[in-house]
Amino acid sequence: MLIDAHCHLDFPDFDADREAVFERARAAGVDHFVVPGTTRARWPGVLALGERADVSVCLGLHPYFMDEHRDEDVAALAQALDAHPEAVTPRIVAIGECGIDARFADTWDAQWVLFDAQLKLAKARRLPVVIHCVRANDAVAKRLRQLELPAGGLVHAFAGSPEQAHKFLDLGYVLGLGGAVTHARAQRLHRAVASLPDDGYVLESDSPDMPPAGHRGERNEPARIGEVCRAVAALRGQTPDQVAAYGAATAQRLFGLA
Repeated sequence: MLIDAHCHLDFPDFDADREAVFERARAAGVDHFVVPGTTRARWPGVLALGERADVSVCLGLHPYFMDEHRDEDVAALAQALDAHPEAVTPRIVAIGECGIDARFADTWDAQWVLFDAQLKLAKARRLPVVIHCVRANDAVAKRLRQLELPAGGLVHAFAGSPEQAHKFLDLGYVLGLGGAVTHARAQRLHRAVASLPDDGYVLESDSPDMPPAGHRGERNEPARIGEVCRAVAALRGQTPDQVAAYGAATAQRLFGLA
């Protein structure tokens, strides 16, 4: 069984053929999908997908879309979390996608304010977080160590060193492995993947982004997560079935999936 632990199937990229995307994924062995939120305006679409039995959802405020966020969005996030407790469908399994993207220096300070607010919501509600972390692994790990979130979370699209990987693992977080692991030039990431414990990672497509090698410029979709699985298996000296099982078990544990 494969679980795509991070895919943006609410994005308009899939409006024309969303059900066909699900069908192709199921044919490729993907049984469950975790869809994170990125902006308040997109939460209704995410929650609508969460009505499906094979989809779990997260809500958050993504650092890439700082121009779209408003001061009241954090309070709206708290209200949305309270409106969807454990017994309500769709259940919100994590806060995210949230985090820090150092490519955008002009919003660096504002990103930290927004990230901190979401981390504090996650701590208060004992929910995991789904973290977008680009060129900021050390700074984000330091902040996570300070806050000590009880439910940990997922460092999505990890692309750092073995040392950075194990800093996150030691703090109780798991790493998201996606299309980047399929690229021959990602030698540092390959070393990190080979060093992980079996319960230290999940598999993710990040659809429609992050396509595997050989699909540059194409829309990515969950059906291609098998390529990620095979690449991870080769790096770890394991079979694809083993990697799929370990990744699925970790996703189930992290997000409380049935």
